[in-house]
Order: sequence, then C-alpha cells, then structure tokens
Amino acid sequence: MGKEAELVDGLYLVERQVFSEDSLSQEFRREDRIRKVLLDHIREYFTCDSTRLKNAVLSFFPIIGWVKIYKFKQWLLGDIISGVSTGLVSVLQGLAFALLAVLPPGYGLYAAFFPVLTYFFLGTSRHLSVGPFPVLSLMVGGVVERLVPGNTTVNITGFEGLSEEEQRVVVASSVTFLMGIFQLALGVLQIGFIVIYLSETLVSGFTTAAAIHILVSQLKFVLGLDVKGSSDAFNIFDTLGQVFTQLYKTNIADLLTSIVIMVVVYIGKELNDKFKLRVPIPVEIIMTIIACGCSYGFNFEARYNVIVIGKMIDGYEPPFAPNVEVMKQSVGDAFPIAIVGFAVAFSVAKVYSVKHDYVVDGNQELIAFGVSNIFGASFRSFAASTALSRTAVQESTGGKTQIAGLISAIIVMIVTLSIGFLLEPLPRSVLGALVIVNLKGMLLQFRELPYLWRKDKADFVTWVVTCAAAIILNLPLGLAVGLGVELLTVIFRTQFPRCSVLANIKGTDIYRDRKDYISIYEPGGVKIFRIPSPLFFANIEFFRDKLVQAVGFNPLRVLKKRNKALRQIRKMIKNGQLHITPGGFEAIGCSTNEMSEDESNMEGLDQPIDFSDLPIQVNWKAELPVNMYVPPVDIHSLVLDFSAVSFIDISGIKGLKTILKEFIRVDVGIYIVSCDVYVLDKLHSCMFFDDEITSSMFFPTLHDAILYIQKEQPDNSQEKETCFKVSNDQSNGLYQRRTENPSNTRL
Repeated sequence: MGKEAELVDGLYLVERQVFSEDSLSQEFRREDRIRKVLLDHIREYFTCDSTRLKNAVLSFFPIIGWVKIYKFKQWLLGDIISGVSTGLVSVLQGLAFALLAVLPPGYGLYAAFFPVLTYFFLGTSRHLSVGPFPVLSLMVGGVVERLVPGNTTVNITGFEGLSEEEQRVVVASSVTFLMGIFQLALGVLQIGFIVIYLSETLVSGFTTAAAIHILVSQLKFVLGLDVKGSSDAFNIFDTLGQVFTQLYKTNIADLLTSIVIMVVVYIGKELNDKFKLRVPIPVEIIMTIIACGCSYGFNFEARYNVIVIGKMIDGYEPPFAPNVEVMKQSVGDAFPIAIVGFAVAFSVAKVYSVKHDYVVDGNQELIAFGVSNIFGASFRSFAASTALSRTAVQESTGGKTQIAGLISAIIVMIVTLSIGFLLEPLPRSVLGALVIVNLKGMLLQFRELPYLWRKDKADFVTWVVTCAAAIILNLPLGLAVGLGVELLTVIFRTQFPRCSVLANIKGTDIYRDRKDYISIYEPGGVKIFRIPSPLFFANIEFFRDKLVQAVGFNPLRVLKKRNKALRQIRKMIKNGQLHITPGGFEAIGCSTNEMSEDESNMEGLDQPIDFSDLPIQVNWKAELPVNMYVPPVDIHSLVLDFSAVSFIDISGIKGLKTILKEFIRVDVGIYIVSCDVYVLDKLHSCMFFDDEITSSMFFPTLHDAILYIQKEQPDNSQEKETCFKVSNDQSNGLYQRRTENPSNTRL
C-alpha cells in the first residue's frame, strides 16, 4: 500500500509499489457493477410513473419551464420591440425567399407565420427566429421545378384542374410535410445525434455553395430576364448560360433599382454593425417602402415592363392533406432538407444558448421543427428553419423569449390580413436585391479557407470538396458528397493514425515522442510504441506494419529463420557434422548446405522454438555455423501504450494476439500499459489470454512497466544463456544444455 501523494515546493511526491494490472486488482478491490443490456434500456424507456410523466410533459412543452421564470417588468418591453422588428424583417424575407422556392411571394408569409405558432410551445431555444431559410427554400424550389417544370402537363394524381401556381404550392407543401415527418421521427426515436455528422466545416462549405446558387438564381429578377429553372445536376451552368445569352434583354429599370437597393441596404447594415444600435435602423423596410411607392407612383409595371409582386393573398386558406404521390417522388429530397434545416437551426440555437446560459435539447428541437413543418405544410407553408440574420435581429433588439417570436408572427398576420395589398406594386427585383445583400455572411465564409489550410488540411479538403460538389452538381448531391468525404477523413485518421516511439523525459515519469524532445532517456533493449486510435478490422494490419517498422525487424521472419536454422542444426547433428567435445561443439568440415527448403517444409516454421529434442541451446545473437543467418533481435522488451485505444473489435483481437505471439516466440517480452478497463474486460471475455499471452503483461501506467522491466533486466549486457567456448576458440552460438541453472544466469 503506497502513501498518499504530497505536494512539496510545487513537486508532487508519491511512494508506492510497482503495480501490474493483476497486482493492482489484488491490492485494490474493483467494484462489480451490473451493466444494463438493451432489454433493460427498452424496459426503462417504456416504464411510466408520476415523476417520469411530469418530466416528459416538461420536456415536451419547454414553454412551461421558461414561463414560470418570466420577468415581465424586465423582459416584456424587450420582447415587444424585438418582436416588431423581427416581424418586419420576416415579412420581407418571407416574400423574398418564396421566390427561391419558385412560389408566389405571398406564400412566404405563411412560412413566416404558421411554424412560429407551434415552435412557441415546443421549442427549447428562446432566441431562434423560426421561418423560411434561403438554403431550404432553394432546395424546395429544386423539387418544385423538377415536378412542375412549367408550361408542361404534369402527370401527377390529384393535380387535375389545378393551375400551375397551385400545383407548385401543393408540391412545396407536400415536401415540407414529409420533411416534418422525418424530423419528428428522428426526434421521437431520440437520434438527434445524427446532426453531429454534419460538422461546422461541412455546413460552412455547403451553405457557401448554396449562397452561390441563390445568387445565380436571383440574377433573373435583378436583370429582369426570363430564365427557366432546373434542379438537375450541373443546373448552375445551364442557368448562367441562359443569363449570358439574354444579357442584351436586361431590363434597365430592374437593374438600376436593384443596384440602388443593394448599395443602400449594404451601407445601412454596415452602419448598424458599426454603431451597435439598440434598435437597428430598418433600412430594408425603408427601402422597400420607397421602392414600392416609386413603383406605384411611376407605374413601373406598365411604363418599364417591370415584374411586380402582383396579387397578394389576403387571408388564410383552409388546411389540406399533402399529395401522397408527390411525397413518394420526393423522399430523396425531403430527408436532406430535413437534416440541413435542423443542423442550421440547432447550431444557431447552441450559439445563443451558450451566450445566455440555458440548455437546448437536440431531440426536442427535432420534435419542435417536425411538428412546426407538418403544421405549416397543412396550411400551404414551405420549409421552415431559421435565418441567421433574422435571429440576430431578434436577439440584438432585446428579445429574451419566444414571446418575441409570437409577436413577430402577429406582425406577419397583420400584413397578410390587412395591409398586404400595399406590397402589390413592389418590383420582384427589389426582393432579389434584398436576398443578394443578405448573402454577405454566407459568401464571406470563403475567408475560412486560409485558416483551415494552416490548421487542418483534412477540414480544408472537406470544405472545398463539399462546396465544389454542391456548386457543380446540386445541393442534395453536394451534401451527400461532402458527407462522404467527411466520413472518409475520419476513417483515414482512424485507419492510418500517427504512431510513435516514446522515450522518457529525463528526471520525470513522463513519456513523449522521442522525435520531439532532446533530453530523453531510452532504456537499453526496450522499445515503447504508441498507437493513438482504436484497433479494429481496418487498421490492425497498419498497426502491425508500423510496429515492425518501429522495432526494426519482422518477428515472424525471425521466427521462421530460427526454426529453419534449428532444422539445419538437427540435420548436421544427424549427419555427424556437429561433434560434442568437453569444451563445447565443434563443426566438422565446412557445410555447404544453404538454408533453402522446398515448399513441403514450410509448415511449422511459425510455431514456438523447441529445444527439447536437442542437447544444445542457441544464442541467437552469436555467430552460427557456416551458411546459417538469422536476423538479429536488438530488444528484449516491447511496451505497447494503449492509452488511446478506446475500443477493439474481434478482428483487432485476433490480429493483436497473432502479433504478440510472434514477438513472444522470438524472446521479446510484451508489456501493455494504460489499457482501458473495458477493453481489458473485452479481451478477457473473448478468450484472449492463454499459456503464452497472460494478464500479467498488463500494467496500469507506462512508468510501472518500465520500472518492472529494469528490475527484471538490470544488466542488459549479459545473456540469458551461459556461454561455452568451442574447439576453434570462436563462438558459433551453440551451447551444451545443462540441467543445473547457473547462478549468473539472468532471467
């Protein structure tokens, strides 16, 4: 039993015995814990009592939690101001993002209203502004254009008698409904962790590509051109081709209006960012009102052939059921839309939850967005998530809870029911210009590339490939390619980890890569090898190759060479070419037999070396008889640092066992250190140990193993076997077997 650690002048001192895993378990009893199996987790999940029911209700309706702590005097005014400001932004973004979804602008107001109502009760984020998001709108628009191309007859059940505009609304709502089902199912099944596979790097590259797609898609509004959309692969090139071939048809009024809007709004946003006003200048609202007034006063539609919003919806339509055939044809599109929508919303929600010190639940967020999209789709809304700029407005203007979101929905409702007609003269080029200006944040993500290149080449590759694939192909395919590349980088890092040979930093019990330090100590005859990854079917051969490279010899080759040499020695004794004398063994004549053998003698060469039928011992480091060569083994101990081995599978266990036996059979002692207790338990359960591989080779720390080795091998210059001279006074490595154990033999 060791003494407790003491801290003396900044140094910690501890006195204890050297432990192996076996001696540690004998000295300190390990608590036996009952581990739950899958059936136990299922039973617990479906067990219900009053406490569990209460927690379930509070979890499903987070509004109960924050309403109880709501501070009316301090928070209500901020929520009202924030709600009004966010509501005005939501109106404009709803109109603009509806164009990305290839829908009449008025339906964007539905997407800014209905999802907010359910998220108010079910969402765990207090600052998220729920509504249309440009990337999702563009992805939905891709499905709409694929199923309802325009000026063609669509053969879909349920579309009989519907206008092209109504068909597109049905498609967008049906895709959104299916998207909501996916999100709700993932939330109910508690697998919200799936979003972790979309790293920040991947999302950044993907959203940057989406911003470029959005920019290209808005050129037709900014320039006033008639460009046919497409959702096929390489569609961006087709769109750009149509734009360039029609440049001579550019509507100058649309172009000038868009330029003015973009310049003024950009300057206004920069001023808001610079001066950090409590209530930012609503430059987008102001410019929209001015543009709308000018369009109405100067009759842009008639005089300059400018396309305006036109007839606005003036109320809410009754709910309807989604089209099943559309849902069947859009399954492959709805799932990535669901994942991207949740990933963006959850990442934004986490930022503000950390800033304001509360918790967001990923699974509950999936449920909230799933229900919100299902509810909204029933009223002809399209995909809802969050827009970064809109959420920033809601938080920066004093919003504390989702009451701000509810007020913003009320503002949208007022516009829809009462004053929406005032927006009918608004040129669509204004909406396109507002969309382009709001892409600034996503487009500036290109600035991350130099940082990624310097800090992490794998993340750089993920970003570039994801962005390029999403631009060149289309967004769903680009997301799939990016996810595949990201998983490949993880596999590559795990399958080909950076293995290292460790050495002791002098005067400490710390061991580091010997290439990184100067003042190090490497015990003679000892090699310390570290693999910083799990051992499994994909990297066990890599582990073996790196280990062989580190020790400088192949143990299997050495073992086979030694067994070949023993066969030759047996043959020489049988043929009388080795003569026993009182002074040792004498080779009679020069044997010219090479150590070659036919294929029939290859069996058994990888088995343990057996001297039982020979009257001799062999010192494999000494010179052997003529024409016998065995590769030297320069180490007597191999220490494997398993501190970073988090798991090992059956293939890894089998491969590791084979590797260890090869070293043991060439007289190299194996010591495994810092092995995770659960990995060690798995080794026990998989019958890893036998007569050759024992649990005594496991040590709790690397220093324990080195101290043990130094105790067992105090003088590395002496050999295990006692030396004998041969008749010609030159050692040939063959020694007469003795029955006694010499006192100076080192074990």
